[in-house]
Formats: sequence, structure tokens, C-alpha cells
Amino acid sequence: MKTFVIDISICNGCYCCQVACKDEHVGNDWLPYSRSQPDTGQFWIKLNEHIRGTVPKVKMHYIPVMCMHCDYAPCIKVCPVEGALYKRDDGLVVIDPEKCNGCRNCVDVCPYGVIYFNEEFNLAQKCSGCTHLLDDGWELPRCVEACPTQALKFGDESKLHDLISKAEIIKAEAKTKPRVYYLNTPGEFIAGTVFDPDTREVVKGAICTLTNAANDKTFTTSTDGFGDFWFENLKQGSFSLSIEGDGKTKTIEDIDSGNSVNLGNIPLT
Repeated sequence: MKTFVIDISICNGCYCCQVACKDEHVGNDWLPYSRSQPDTGQFWIKLNEHIRGTVPKVKMHYIPVMCMHCDYAPCIKVCPVEGALYKRDDGLVVIDPEKCNGCRNCVDVCPYGVIYFNEEFNLAQKCSGCTHLLDDGWELPRCVEACPTQALKFGDESKLHDLISKAEIIKAEAKTKPRVYYLNTPGEFIAGTVFDPDTREVVKGAICTLTNAANDKTFTTSTDGFGDFWFENLKQGSFSLSIEGDGKTKTIEDIDSGNSVNLGNIPLT
């Protein structure tokens, strides 16, 4: 069974995957796998930008999103035309453009929002996994082949097992058993800069202790040469922060880590 594994930590946002998909499918009919993708309005693989924090404590990562080629694909269940939407023996889910009747059921039910509707053709469309190329002897879909950092990987599930065992899926609550896995998706962060208001200098080496309000789990770091501290890869939740340095202390309660937090300049008094 074929599967995709995407390593977020080495995706640099070059958009090569998105461009390669457009190059392969815009203006090209690959019947019976797909009809031409529109110039605009559809991204069968789309690079979503995620910005966390606020200036100057900002981090950004990219998540490529495509059809998840689910084992329990809800789109197949709601398709009223036999054979119009099916799962191949290799695990890839395909919409047959010659059988689709344009009912839009699959568009409405997809929990990932990756099925599009083509008004011109009265047709639902999405990533086919480049099945036309695979059946012609290619080993990789165009998006994977075009990735310069090898953030996108594709192959047999058995060969990618070690990576899959460390990876996550998105929208696990949908219970569709997707065949696209994500490695190293970053968590939230809490960061700030500690300074002494009396000397108007940053405080180096201050001990910062972060405590999760839900389970009392603590994390500890110290400020660097610029007075900065970072707590990274946190789960969303409520935290308290205590800072000790130069014989002074500071406590900040009820910090919500959602979408990451820049606490700004923190006076140590």
C-alpha cells in the first residue's frame, strides 16, 4: 500500500510541490485518472503557511496538504455512482472523471477540504497521487520528485514503516485512517526577553521555569546573551512562569500557549 510521509522540519516553503502539481495537471487530461486542473482555485497539493507568535518572537512552518487517500474514505461512502470514486489496490483514492456526475457529495463530506469542484466540467477533482505516472512506470508523484529537501516521501508502507511509527496524522478525530503522515510538526512556544529596569540592561542567565497548570509538569531554561528565553514544542494549555536572576524574581500566571506567545520585554523586579 502506498503512503506519503512529510517532514515538516525540512520543508522550507519553496512551493516546488505546488508548482510541479500545477505543471503536471493544468491543461492536461490524464483520463481515466483526471481531467485538467483549473489555472486558479484548485491546489491538489497546497502549502499552508503557519505563523506563530508576534514580532520579534515569530516562528513559521509550512504544511503541505493533499488528498489523504484514506482507508476509510468518507467521500467513497457518499458517492452515488458506482466506480466514480474508488480506492485502488495500491491505496490511492481516485475520482473517475468519466463517471462522476457532479453531485458534490464528496466535496461536502471531506473533512480535510481537499476535494474541489470544477464548474466547467461539472466534476469533483483532487490529488490522484499521479496515478497516471505510477501506472506508466514512475516511482514518485510529481510533487515528491520536485521536493528539493526530500521533505516529501512516497512509497510502500512497509518501507516507510520506521518513519510512520514516529509520525502523526491530521484531524485524527475524523477516524478516516489517512495515508498521509506528518513528521516533526512543531508545537507552540512561549518566549520573552528579561531585563533589569534599574540598570536598563538585559538579564543573562536568568533561570526560567514554566509549569503546566493541568499536570504540574515543569520545563526549565535560562536566558541567553540577549536576555531571551524560549520554551518550544509545547502543547496548547495554561502555564505559569517564574523567573529568577540577579537576586530578583518574577512570576506570570495564566499564560495561554495557544498559537504561541511572545511575552515581550519582562522587567525583573
